Amino acid sequence: MASNNGLLNRWAWRELLHGQIWPVAVALALIITCVFALSALADRIENVLTQQGRNLIAADTVLSTRQPVNTEQIETFKQAGTTVSAQTRFGTMAFSEQNMQLVSVKAVDSLYPLRGDLVLEQNGQALTGDRRIQPGELWLSERVFSLLDVKPGDKVSIGNLDLSVSGTLAVEPELSFNPFSQMPAVMMHRDDVPAAGVVREGSRVRYRYFLTGDEPSLSAARDSYTLQDGERWVDENTSDRTGDMLDRSRQYLSLTVVLVIVMAAATLTLTCQHYAKSRADLVAMLKSLGASQQWVRRWLARQLTLLFVLATVVGLGAGYLLEVLLRLPLTDVLPSPLPSYGWVPWVLAPGVALLVALPALGVPLLKLLDAPALAAVQSQAGSGRHRRGTAAILIAIPVGALALWAFDNTLLWSVLAAMAAMIVLLALAGLGLLKLVKSRVRAPSVKLALSRITRNKLASSVQLGALAISFMLLAIIWLLRTDLLADWGRMLPPDAPNVFAMNIAPSAQQDYVGELDQASLMRSDAYPIVRGRLVGKNGERYQVSTDEAERDEALRRELNFTWRETLPSHNEVLAGDWPTENGVSVEADIAARLGIEIGDSLTFSVTGQDFTATVNSIREVEWRNMRPNFYFIFDRDTLADKPANWLVSFRLDESQTSLLNRLAREYPTVTLLDLRTMSSRIQSILRQIGLSLSVLAGLAVISGLLLLLTLLRISLSERQQEINLYRTLGASRTRIQRTLWSEYGVMALVSGLMAVLGAEAAMAGLLKWGFEMEVRLHPELWAVLPVLAVGLVFVTVASMLGKLIDPQRR
Repeated sequence: MASNNGLLNRWAWRELLHGQIWPVAVALALIITCVFALSALADRIENVLTQQGRNLIAADTVLSTRQPVNTEQIETFKQAGTTVSAQTRFGTMAFSEQNMQLVSVKAVDSLYPLRGDLVLEQNGQALTGDRRIQPGELWLSERVFSLLDVKPGDKVSIGNLDLSVSGTLAVEPELSFNPFSQMPAVMMHRDDVPAAGVVREGSRVRYRYFLTGDEPSLSAARDSYTLQDGERWVDENTSDRTGDMLDRSRQYLSLTVVLVIVMAAATLTLTCQHYAKSRADLVAMLKSLGASQQWVRRWLARQLTLLFVLATVVGLGAGYLLEVLLRLPLTDVLPSPLPSYGWVPWVLAPGVALLVALPALGVPLLKLLDAPALAAVQSQAGSGRHRRGTAAILIAIPVGALALWAFDNTLLWSVLAAMAAMIVLLALAGLGLLKLVKSRVRAPSVKLALSRITRNKLASSVQLGALAISFMLLAIIWLLRTDLLADWGRMLPPDAPNVFAMNIAPSAQQDYVGELDQASLMRSDAYPIVRGRLVGKNGERYQVSTDEAERDEALRRELNFTWRETLPSHNEVLAGDWPTENGVSVEADIAARLGIEIGDSLTFSVTGQDFTATVNSIREVEWRNMRPNFYFIFDRDTLADKPANWLVSFRLDESQTSLLNRLAREYPTVTLLDLRTMSSRIQSILRQIGLSLSVLAGLAVISGLLLLLTLLRISLSERQQEINLYRTLGASRTRIQRTLWSEYGVMALVSGLMAVLGAEAAMAGLLKWGFEMEVRLHPELWAVLPVLAVGLVFVTVASMLGKLIDPQRR
């Protein structure tokens, strides 16, 4: 028995090292390497993105409300296992000995912030030791010092309370953006608010309750509180400016991992089929020499066990090193210390490989076990039925695991279903194109190549489909990354304004804009701002109590109207014409929500006076680009008699703070909103996300190219017997070379063209329904992908041509 086991082990090692099974080991190791590296790096980046998003809201989740939460509910949050910090936010006048200024007050407790950095400075030096706001302190944003003409140690009055200026708010963790409601910020302790007497019943106050904890604790805390009207939970995914970026980044990460696994699974399946086919004669010979079915099964099991152990060791080691290498470009943007990826990739990578290998290896090996002792004798029908049932079980196991893992991921299932349909369509389209080309070519080598391809339609369609779908997936991974980065680049372009000047009096508007132009600042056009409400449509007034009003907040608050003679450069008219006499242009989203169409008559109210305007156009507005944007833009005559102040935005460098302070002194009634810190932080996040996605996309493309090379080498190696027959029949080396070049060149070109068509169709679906972005064509893909496909195939053919034609050279 021991000698029998020893024989099996030695034979298994020889098969692994010198036989045809090593390509299977390479394919398995590639799956493990790619899944480990991608999942580990994706998990790190996911943690970093989540951490960044939570830093921007100063907690893991935030309850925003207009009413204070009672102490019993706060205790309930704590009993759920969360840490709670409270903030009261309101606007009020701040008075110094020399000046007064309307400011936005953040009254926080001593725990704030629970996430992110609050940097306080005194005399130009940042305070260390995790310094927090204490009772009796007042911290001012930099611009408030010049507006109030104060310095540290001076007294500033907030309501009935005199507070000593403690220093500068250098960095705040929370990001928010509303150029029509923000004011210069100051921060005080929440315990001092009652003594100030500025928060009374009916005051415009917002309360925020910051919670941190693990996910079960946060979920329990949220479940313990019933939201009232005007309240909401905020987390990193709902943060106004970054939630969309983070959500799309996560979608991209998960989609990239799945697509790499799909490519690896397809290649492994073909590799295993090739191995099983190459060993059919050997199994038949062993059976003819008396080997039993059980012995053959043990022989194959030893090989597969050694195969999987070796692939796991090599794959995990290579995956670990690859993840380390992939992190090198991200050194400057990833936090230190890095969040750990834990044990999941170590288990996930071999687990995924095993699930993929079950049908990929199992189904061909079941057929291999049924190889008859005599080639002329067919396998038993009963055994075939049994094998088909077992094969169905093997296929069902990974499909069931995928269903359990991503049963609610509509995007993933849509992508997989589309891929399955597209493989068939691309293969059929490719065969049709080959048939058309075959009828028109005259060159003998090309005609022979096309005849060989179209002779076995099933095999050729499988090969064409596999090549086309592989190239298509590579294109999707890279194009999706490019389109995401381009979309985020439009959100905050390099020339985006970072300072807003509001409430400019009409008499001062020309002088103020002249000051900006004299300083050669990049600025927007000046916009008149009229505060008003939308109150009716087509002669019927909206009622606040209706479902329509509850569905859209725009009906329950004052809006900012403006007029313009020309369309803003960052808006696009989707329907209709730019407003003419008594016309109004409506933003597309609010038009869709309220059912507003071209030709509707809308009723508006300004200072209690109603007026009507006809909808002349529907506009698309990019709200994320930090430029002045509006729901409603009128023609000039419609709003000419309405009271208006002016708004202009412009861009300042960090070195131009003195200019901002001078403008604040010369135009004291103008409200300045300095968003330079916010802009730089958003741009930093964009750089981090962009570089992370680029690294992941690069890894996925490299992995896909390696797998494509494996697939092509297998396909070429299967031609050995046919090439030997050609040589035996007298075909010259030159003729065989031309035939191979023609065959694989045509297949590469056809698969590249099919991949372009498939990638464009897939990208249109992903952008429209998966990522909710604007659909666009990618002309660069039509030029690059077919050339890349032909080049990759030619390199592979060139590397194997000599051994195929002269096998004795191997």
